[in-house]
Amino acid sequence: MTSMHGGNVAIVGAAETESIGVLPETSTLRLHTEAARRALADAGLTPADVDGIANVGPFPYEIADRLGITPRWIDGTMVGGCSFMLHVRHAAAAIASGAASVVLITHGESGRSRFGTSYAPRSEIDPVAQFEWTYGAMMPPAAFTVPALRFLHDRDMTREDLAEVVVAQREWAAPNPRAMKRTPTTVEQVLDDRGLIAYPFTKDMCCLVTDGGGALVLTSAERAADLPSADRAVYLLGSGESAESSMVSRMSDPGSSQAFRRASAEAFATAGIEHADVDHLMGYDAFAHLPLYILEDLGFVGRGESGAFIREGHTRPGGSLPMNTNGGGLSYTHTGMYGMFAITEAVRQLRGEAVVPVPDARISFVQGVGVYFSAAGSLVLSRDRG
Repeated sequence: MTSMHGGNVAIVGAAETESIGVLPETSTLRLHTEAARRALADAGLTPADVDGIANVGPFPYEIADRLGITPRWIDGTMVGGCSFMLHVRHAAAAIASGAASVVLITHGESGRSRFGTSYAPRSEIDPVAQFEWTYGAMMPPAAFTVPALRFLHDRDMTREDLAEVVVAQREWAAPNPRAMKRTPTTVEQVLDDRGLIAYPFTKDMCCLVTDGGGALVLTSAERAADLPSADRAVYLLGSGESAESSMVSRMSDPGSSQAFRRASAEAFATAGIEHADVDHLMGYDAFAHLPLYILEDLGFVGRGESGAFIREGHTRPGGSLPMNTNGGGLSYTHTGMYGMFAITEAVRQLRGEAVVPVPDARISFVQGVGVYFSAAGSLVLSRDRG
């Protein structure tokens, strides 16, 4: 098995803010710095060790200044909720090339309480505003309705298949004390039209709106071996990134994501693994249709097979492909950009520290999406260097 950068880049620190959920007293900036300090402590490092920084929200230099970091490498890539997958990919390249030795990636978002959060609306002259807002597709629950319905129609699937995603992921969330929604649910309860948001989505099919943060620390495998966290290091075997149209209405096929397919194919190729090598999958689930796309576009199942795959229990506890094991954006947390939490859960699983562990998980695939279907980022993480 070959791997990206020879498996020479490791995640040595991973942490979330002490609390996630509803935090009206905690600003966006504090969410970033709290998560950063916890991740550095997890790695056995301090801000003085960090020379690279990446984040979305405040500018990277603002987080660096707040923590007393003097960076020689900075990445402020913003492609929505999968930005952190791209930060990991870019940080690995920087470490491999010598442009940085220790990179800190942070996320903090007061998505629910809006404390210290600015909102910059789209200009009315941009294409999305001109050609999609006109038809009422102004927010994700509305903009995602067309591709979700197209996906179901093309495969002769139904809203029950969307509900099955929620039911399966709630099973993972139920024992997790940090998950916001923990009550087991049924297909009938998820489909209850009293909770209809925008057809076909009911409230339980839409992501949570929460506050919280997370952070990662990356360095070389050689440096990782000398840290107190050495036996908990998680290695980057492969990665990919891609993009499609900024407008859902201009996707080449609304029932399939080109960005998913391209980013994941590169991640598999650079990791030198096959689908059967993956023990654990984190698939960004801002809405219930996205895990169905991910299973098919990444090639874990064939076209039209994703609904049955979930209904048969393959993604649930004890299944053949455990997916979204913290409960995901539908039940665990979703601050507005969920990607960081997908990565931290993958790290926990590979370290054997997850609340509901996947037995002997050695390889985790993390798939992110950003700004509807505009962008995608993929990571292959492993307990072993490859």
